[in-house]
This record gives sequence, C-alpha cells and structure tokens, in this order.
Amino acid sequence: MQPDALRVMPVALSLSDEPMKSVAFARHAVRGNPCRGFYALALLFFLLPAACSSPEKLPSQVLLTVNDRTVSLERFQHEFEQLLPRDRALPEQEEQALRRSFLAQLIDHQLLLGEAANLHLSVSARELGKAVQNHLGQYPPGEFERTLAKKGLSADAWKQLLQEELLVEKVLQRMIRDKIKVDETDISAYFEANRQSFSRPEQVRARQITVADETQGRKVLGMLRQGLPFDEAARRYSVSPDAAQGGDLGLFARGEMPEAFDAAVFGLPVGHVSDLVKTEYGYHIFLVEAHRPPSQPALETVRQEIVALLSRQQEERLYQEWLQTLRQKASIEVDWALL
Repeated sequence: MQPDALRVMPVALSLSDEPMKSVAFARHAVRGNPCRGFYALALLFFLLPAACSSPEKLPSQVLLTVNDRTVSLERFQHEFEQLLPRDRALPEQEEQALRRSFLAQLIDHQLLLGEAANLHLSVSARELGKAVQNHLGQYPPGEFERTLAKKGLSADAWKQLLQEELLVEKVLQRMIRDKIKVDETDISAYFEANRQSFSRPEQVRARQITVADETQGRKVLGMLRQGLPFDEAARRYSVSPDAAQGGDLGLFARGEMPEAFDAAVFGLPVGHVSDLVKTEYGYHIFLVEAHRPPSQPALETVRQEIVALLSRQQEERLYQEWLQTLRQKASIEVDWALL
C-alpha cells in the first residue's frame, strides 16, 4: 500500500484540569494491503527515530502513566524534538500546542497496546519477519541499514517498534474492522441521495495538431484531407506537448479545455476533422475519435465505490466511539510539572 497513511483528526481529550483540551492524535487505521500496519510504522519510524530505544538506558523519571504502561520524560523529549523544525524556533504557544498534541498521540498509542494485551493478541515470528522483509524490499541493498545508523537506532529496536504497530493493526481489525457491516438499505439510500455526484457529463475524445501560423496550418490540413493519418501528421508537424502521443488529448468534458477547443470539438461528428481554429496558442486542427453523451450510471456500476465509502465512514465512527470508551475507562496520569 501505498499507505493510505496516518490520518490526523481533532479530538477532545481531557487529561487533567489543564487549559488545553482540544488536541490531535495520529490514527493508526491504515488501509491498503495485509501489511498496512507496517507502512504506518514506516512513517512513524522516520518521525520518531528513537521510539523504541531500550527502556533500561533511559532514566526512570516518568512523565506519563496509562493504566500499567509508562513513558519516560526523556523518551518523550527525544521523540518530540524530532518533530520540531530545524531551521527556526516555534512561538512558545505553538510549541506547547504541538507538545500536548504529541502527548495525546502517545496516550492513544499506549491505550491500543494495552488493549492488545487485554485481548491476548500477539505477533508471531513469521508475521514479524514478513513485515521486515516487505520493508527492506523497498530499499537498495544496504540503504536501510545506513538509514538506521543515521537515526542512531538498532535493528532490534526498530523491530520492536514494528511489532508494536503490527499489534495495533490486529487490535483495530478485531475491535473495529471486523464489526463493519454495510447493508443494502444503506447502499440504496446513499445512491438515491447522491445521484448527481455519480452522473457523467458529456465527453469527447479528441486529437489535435497545433502549428504556429495559418499557412502551415492550411498545408497540414490539406495533407490530412489527402489521407495522411492524423496521428502521424501530429508527430511530424505539431508543436504542442502532446505531439509525441499523436496529439492525443484524451477524454474530456466541457470546461476542461480552453473554450475554443470545446466550441470546435463538441459539435464535430466522430471521425471528422475540423477546420483551422485560431487561439492564443496558435492554429489548431482537431479530430474527434469518440463522443460520449451524458449518463447516469446504475447502482450496480457504482456499488463497490459506495460500499467502500460507507465502510470508511462506519470505521471512523466505530473507532472514535471505541477510543473514547478506552479513554474514559483508563487511568491516565501526566506529570504536567515536567512539561
């Protein structure tokens, strides 16, 4: 997958009586293929290069406790610094907002890992090995190892972070995605309410030849009428960027091309060549290859598109509700004095 990736959205998270209540958190739900969690990890890894530094190497000063899980101040500070711009200092208020937003991300991450433990979920050696190989396959030989070295991260530490992200994916699959159900009533209702968005406007598929002056244009037009193939003439004589493709403009609707183009091609029968058309770009000759009238696709044509959209909406709602429940049940302690 190209990762659909970590999406960021606003949430309300009440951690204490601190004045800032609205923060952003990075959602772990990433779609695409069986390794979607791995791609989320890839992004997190480059943002947070020390995310899984060995706990025993960090001082014991605790910033955050989420149920029975802790995050040290040193780990938080090191990771947070990776998010700050290198070329300028942020205004104090902006940096504080970013700091609390990042803290909320860590809290949600710890909540999800805790839920994985409660559900007795685990990542097998085979699953971890496959995810590692999928990631390494995106790099030239030796490049990934050099990247780890630049980040000051060991391979074992990176694998630990990868394992965490795979666990999060399993939690989301169990608690959210497996519960998504889109029924026929919902599909039909959405289609009826959004028919206009599925309609297809009138379109034409056309080719063009563009020349600098009228004399050249008349010469090329004459050769076309004598039987020279249009695409060959475009490659020989056209000065437009699409000349290498035989002047192919593709399929387009009214308003997507200059007005003079629309006026020339939408009234031209399929297979016919236009007369010379003058525009600010030069002199044009057009050939219409196809003409599609406006249409309204049937429900069956767009069913999968609607199912995907409704599934995403349902996943969003279920995730927000479930995460809010986890927050409300959790014991979350932040030593605000350390921030």
